Amino acid sequence: MLKLKYLFLGLTFLLIGCKSAQVSKKITKQLNSSFFNNQFTGVLIYNPKSNDTLFSFNADKYFTPASNTKIFTLYTGLQYLPEKIPAFKYTIKKDTLTVLGTGDPSFLHSYFKDSTALKMFKNYKNVTLIINNIKDEKYGPGWAWEDYDTYFSPERSSFPMYGNILTVDFEKDSLINPKILKNNVKFKKSNFNRAYCSNHFFYQPNNKKLKEIPMVMDSLLVTKLWNDLLPNKVTIKSNSIKKMEHTAYSIPSDSLYKRMMLESDNFLAEQILILTSSTLSDTLNSTTIRKEILKTQLKDLKQQPRWVDGSGLSRYNLFTPTSFVQVLTKLHSEIPKDRLFNFFPVGGKLGTLKNWYEGNPTPYIYAKSGTVGNNYSLSGYLITKSGKVLIFSFMNNHFTTKTNDVRKQMQTVFEFIRDNY
Repeated sequence: MLKLKYLFLGLTFLLIGCKSAQVSKKITKQLNSSFFNNQFTGVLIYNPKSNDTLFSFNADKYFTPASNTKIFTLYTGLQYLPEKIPAFKYTIKKDTLTVLGTGDPSFLHSYFKDSTALKMFKNYKNVTLIINNIKDEKYGPGWAWEDYDTYFSPERSSFPMYGNILTVDFEKDSLINPKILKNNVKFKKSNFNRAYCSNHFFYQPNNKKLKEIPMVMDSLLVTKLWNDLLPNKVTIKSNSIKKMEHTAYSIPSDSLYKRMMLESDNFLAEQILILTSSTLSDTLNSTTIRKEILKTQLKDLKQQPRWVDGSGLSRYNLFTPTSFVQVLTKLHSEIPKDRLFNFFPVGGKLGTLKNWYEGNPTPYIYAKSGTVGNNYSLSGYLITKSGKVLIFSFMNNHFTTKTNDVRKQMQTVFEFIRDNY
C-alpha cells in the first residue's frame, strides 16, 4: 500500500513537472518571436501553493511600472490604515473646532460624496482649518508638466475637496461643480482645459463629454469653497504645533482601495500614501511612508525599487517583476481571497481590464495594469482551469507597436497557462 502511495506521488510530481515544462516552452517560444525583438520584456510566474517558479525571464531587471505601482500603494494602505479612513484630526476648545488635514480624498468627491467634515463643522461657531501640514509638492517628481490640466493629474493636498477637480457635465445642461467657480469657466478654443497656475477653466463649445479639470488647491480657493459651504465660519491658518486630540473617520478604507485599483485613479493613489503618512505624524509626507515600509514590512524584497509616487505617473519609478510577485504573494497570504480579488480589475468584466483577458466562461485574471507611452505591464493573479492560483508579473517597456498588439501577445500566453497548467 505504501509503495502505491509513493508511486502515485511520483506520478503526480512527474505530471506537474511535464506541465511546467510545457508551459515554459510555450512562453519561451512566444518571447523569442520577432514581435518581442525591439522591446524590453520581463516575466515571472509563481505558484504560491507549491512554492515553485513556473517561468522566469528578466524577472530581476528593473522596468518602468506605470500604474502597477498602485499595487505597492494598496499594500501600504492595507498595512497602515484602519477599517475607516481618517478624515481629519481635530481638537475642541469651547465653541472653536481646530482641524488638521490628513489627506482624505473622499470629502465631496463625485464618487464617494463624503460629507463628514461638513456635518461636523456645522456644529461649531468657529472652525480653524490647517492645510499647510504637507511636505509633498502638488505634483510628484517626474510628472509631465503638460498634464497639469488633465483629469488624471489632480494636485495633491492635505485637505482635498471635490476630488480637487472641477466638473462640467454636458448631459446636465453644462452643470458645473463646485458651483462657486461657474464664472471661472469660459467657452474658449484652447489646447488646454485650464490656465497654467490659475483657476480659469476652458472647454470647447462642441465638446459634449464630461470634463474633469484639476483645480489649483491654494489657500485662496479653499477659503472660497468653504465660504460657499459655510459662510464666514471657516478660517484657514498656518500649521499649529499643538497636538490634535481626536480623529474623525469617513468612508470604509476598502471602498477607497477598490476605486483606486478598478479605475486606476491616480489622485486616490497619491492621497492614500499621504493618508498613511498621517498615521506616523501630523506632518504629511508620502516619502516618509515609502521609506518606512521599505525598511520594515518590505525589507525582504529581493530588489528594492526606486519608488517615487503612489500612482505610477512618474517615469522615475523602477520596479522588477520579482518585486511585484513578492508583494502580491504577501497580499495573497495575508488577506482572504474574496476580499483581495475584490480590489483588482477583472479580465473581461470590471475596471481597466473590462475589454481584455475575458474568461471562458468564468474570469481567470485578477490584475492591475500599468500603461504609459510605449510601456504596458500587468501584474496579479491567474486562475487555471484546474483551480490553481498563480501569481504573475508581465512587464513590457520601450515598444513602438500598438499597446493592443502587446495585450494580444500577453493574452495568448495567459490563455495557454490557464488551459494547460
